Amino acid sequence: MSTVDLLAVVGVGLLIILAALLAAAETAITRMSSARAESLEEEGRRGAATLRRVVDNRESALNPVLFVLLASQLATATVVAVFADERWGFWGAVIGFAITLAVVFVAAEAIPKAIALADPDRTALRLAPFVRALSLVAPLRWIAKALLALAAPIRPSHEESSSEVTEEELLALAGEAVASESIDTEEREFIESIITFGDTVAREVMVPRPDMVVVEADFRIADALEVAILNGYSRLPTIGDGIDDVVGIVHAKDLMRAQHDDLEADPVGGILRSPRFVPETKRVAELLREMQAETFHLAIVVDEYGGTAGLVTLEDLIEELVGEIVDEFDVEKPMIERIDEHHFRVNGRVPIADLEHEIGVELPDGDWDTVGGLIFNSLGHIPVEGETLDADGHLLTVERVQGRRIARVRIDVGRPIDDHEVAGEPA
Repeated sequence: MSTVDLLAVVGVGLLIILAALLAAAETAITRMSSARAESLEEEGRRGAATLRRVVDNRESALNPVLFVLLASQLATATVVAVFADERWGFWGAVIGFAITLAVVFVAAEAIPKAIALADPDRTALRLAPFVRALSLVAPLRWIAKALLALAAPIRPSHEESSSEVTEEELLALAGEAVASESIDTEEREFIESIITFGDTVAREVMVPRPDMVVVEADFRIADALEVAILNGYSRLPTIGDGIDDVVGIVHAKDLMRAQHDDLEADPVGGILRSPRFVPETKRVAELLREMQAETFHLAIVVDEYGGTAGLVTLEDLIEELVGEIVDEFDVEKPMIERIDEHHFRVNGRVPIADLEHEIGVELPDGDWDTVGGLIFNSLGHIPVEGETLDADGHLLTVERVQGRRIARVRIDVGRPIDDHEVAGEPA
């Protein structure tokens, strides 16, 4: 082998190594988020400061990398083709091209990118100085910029190409973090609660109108205090002419203070505080900020006609983030009770989204929020105890009805209605 041949072989090897490094750098830095780069810098990792500068100017740093990567791959193919053509003619060049394609694909593309994907942090930290050095070479920047300028008419603008992370991507990242044991299941559920919190409206978390405990404005203070104590509430809505006429909120501490001052026979209307009203479509994230800023803990939820739809408390909003808060005085039955793997007993007020998340099934979507709403809308009438509904292959049986409300429902997962059963008929 002559000196020229040896130099050609060495040159091809160096070009493949260069292409492999650039391919790994491109993959690692493309996957590196600004937040992660900042976190690595705060941890004091070596090379993190350089990586942060590269990520902050990702496009200007990667364009020279992509240009050199393409140049090295083309140069490799050209050198091998010329060498093979001189030695073995046309078919030698074809065979040389095929071999080069396979080697470049495996050694300079697939393997480096797989390594970068397996450990993007370490790869990005190690190769960030190399990328930074390439981005500082003025001729490379000028050439890449000039070529991109020629493609400007067909190149998407920054406005057209959004780099925002979607909710689905965040949830997927949380799932990956649980799989890699970076976070535990409870932390993932908390992240999911935060993400979905922004889309939740007051109607989905409120205490519905039939469950509201209220007192009338002409109630004696002693009687109102007894209602508060029996129900364990610190605030009670006070009404005038019916539930749709909420005239104020009475606090238990005001009732106790009035009783201490020997005013227990006075009407509760004399110590009311102004009520806060919110529409049922108000987002709970905004409502939580208002409660914090204006220091109130209870709001009356009104529907589109101005009638009382329910009430929402600060505790309701916090429970949407951290889960159910139960103290030593709470004796309510669980909203979702697991009988076995395929059978559940649930409260009619359970939100469909919570039920789907808890038991891992999908139920029909529609203009309803709760299990009771699903049954009402599907049957078209107030059910009696024992009536059934086939909800996408899952059997829902109404077990208890209180007045016009569905109190308890049994769910048989994966069991449609049998041939001898009829939807809407008592089982």
